[in-house]
Amino acid sequence: MSRARRSVIATAAAVTLTAGTLPLLAATTAHAAFNYNHLTKMQKRLLSGNLAFALNNGTSTSQGVSPHAVQQGGDQGPGADGYPNTPPSSLTPAGSSSGASNYTPSGTGQCSVNLGRNIKVNQNCLNISDNDLQGRAQANNETSIAEDPFHPTHLVASDNNYVRGDGTCGAHYSLDGGRSWNDSTVPNGFTRGTPYFPGEKRQYWQAGGDTSVAWDTKGNSYLSCQLFNRGKPTSNNPDQSSAFAVYRSTGNNGASWNFPGRYVTAFNDSGGSGAVLEDKQLLTVDNHKGSPFQDRVYVSWTEFAADGTAYIYEAYSSDYGGTFSPRVLVSKDSPLCTNTFGAATPNGKCNANQFSDPFTGSDGNLYVVWANFNNTVSGNDNRNQMLLAKSTDGGNTFSTPIKASDYYDLPDCATYQNGQDAGRACVPEKGNSTKSVFRATNYPSGAVDPRNPNKISISLGSYINKHSNEKNGCVPTGFAPSGNNAYTGVKTPGACNNDILLSTSKDSGTTFSGASTDPRTETTVTQDKRQATTDQFWQWEAYTANGTLAVSYMDRQYGNDETNGFSDFSLSGSRDLTSFGTKRVTSSSMPPPTEFSGQFYGDYTGLTAHNEAHPFWSDTRSPDLFQCIDAATGNPSTPPTLCTGKEPNGLTANDEDVFSSTETVPTGSGDGQDQDGNKGNGNQGNGKH
Repeated sequence: MSRARRSVIATAAAVTLTAGTLPLLAATTAHAAFNYNHLTKMQKRLLSGNLAFALNNGTSTSQGVSPHAVQQGGDQGPGADGYPNTPPSSLTPAGSSSGASNYTPSGTGQCSVNLGRNIKVNQNCLNISDNDLQGRAQANNETSIAEDPFHPTHLVASDNNYVRGDGTCGAHYSLDGGRSWNDSTVPNGFTRGTPYFPGEKRQYWQAGGDTSVAWDTKGNSYLSCQLFNRGKPTSNNPDQSSAFAVYRSTGNNGASWNFPGRYVTAFNDSGGSGAVLEDKQLLTVDNHKGSPFQDRVYVSWTEFAADGTAYIYEAYSSDYGGTFSPRVLVSKDSPLCTNTFGAATPNGKCNANQFSDPFTGSDGNLYVVWANFNNTVSGNDNRNQMLLAKSTDGGNTFSTPIKASDYYDLPDCATYQNGQDAGRACVPEKGNSTKSVFRATNYPSGAVDPRNPNKISISLGSYINKHSNEKNGCVPTGFAPSGNNAYTGVKTPGACNNDILLSTSKDSGTTFSGASTDPRTETTVTQDKRQATTDQFWQWEAYTANGTLAVSYMDRQYGNDETNGFSDFSLSGSRDLTSFGTKRVTSSSMPPPTEFSGQFYGDYTGLTAHNEAHPFWSDTRSPDLFQCIDAATGNPSTPPTLCTGKEPNGLTANDEDVFSSTETVPTGSGDGQDQDGNKGNGNQGNGKH
């Protein structure tokens, strides 16, 4: 979703409510009832970054935390257009930088960038935004990618795309296995008024995002797009409606899309009551030939309601995305949900959920896994749980949720990063540096082995794990005032660090290895030596055609990433789901983002695999550019010239582009050696793998 409206949801997701200690704030249905200030503490934690920012209008919250601080991870706040943003502290003539490859088109008319095997996916050239609007008309983040399993050279990708100014659903395609890319346009400016907006021929949308993509067995690709309006005071239009629409690319591999998009669901809020927000939808397609539900399109999502609830729903299409079924409750009541935070329970006690991921097996089974916060904890424990539900009838009904794993979410940002990005979790670097303040949360990603439908894997992040626990000085200490997790050892080298864990099922999702295993002893995907003392986060997973599991993620094991807040991207793989090999994907390290005041970098990354793997991530190695300011007058330079910027925290202003790479999947004993024979602890910025 666009980070603004989306941020409400993102905030909740990122802030994921922790069981047992968060007081419930009364929700109202008056105008702006779903304003960030009126969300329950749990909903604030669960909201996606984009929506969290959208709802926050800059007034103080009832917890005494300014909405700007709480809105971290979104794109709306007290900046020039209502989102968090600060201009660079200084500008320097760009010189040769004004010819940067992300700004100056090549002979093809596109701004292509290749950094070793890392290929820039968005082909647009950098817009020059006013320096107090960094990110607007520029950023690309929050990535999804899919490979046609029957034509593996065909790839389609999507992202949050701000090129038009506000966020929208961006799309890209490759016909040569990811060696080169083209942009396509998703026609999401308006949808039909019927049936959700009676009396209107058209329903116009101000923003969009939270995309995902998939293929069917007929060579069609699909894109799910969240659409929403920001309401007042961001615009003069009170409309706060939100919707999910699916677009189909019919046989031309993502080069164009049907219009208008087909509704999955929508909430008509033209009056701006803010009573309901639809958030964080993800899409999958059953593209297994011979499946009883072959080519069925599934979408799952979270609905944030004024009664304080956040339930997971699903809907499906059996006519290639032409129409969608009525929604079905996924997060049904379960004995695993024992703490309702005082919120209503109209659909059971599992009423605090976010980040659902749907995926299918070759036998036609549909699985949905998500983060749930209704577990009860005692003392200073602050764990939560990943739940999973299964449908054997094509998404018409779901089983009672079962536990896939416990996990520990990332720490409260403001507590450890000098008050920055208050109300959100982030990935603090170690030591005195406090530049890594973009909102982040741990979430699940699931997949089924294409050779064996009984074999399921769920990957997830956890701040407490076999490498990060009480033995090495990382100790849960309950919750910060915001409701986010707190720990000792967050800024201590060698103490706390986030790992990617793996929970598996050998019986079609009836039981999972992580359900009864403490995260402190659960299998970890991140097995390189230096990963034992560094952060890995924002994973995605996929199986190759031969049954090798691939997991890609942000990784701080390289160079000085763990202490300066830079990040790389890595790929791990395993044939036995126990021993993992790892390889570095990025050719050099990426600095912390500077657009959106460094607070929003998306919520997730993407990966697809068939014979090879194609990881897909948001990348900050390209420079941001601005119109220079005349030192004598303080006005924009005349004639116009371009400058680079230096941020208040000392970082050089950068742009968020999206990159992909084509990689063989490493497998091995987890000794840190990738398939190219290179150790995983390569030097930052050396361009080697």
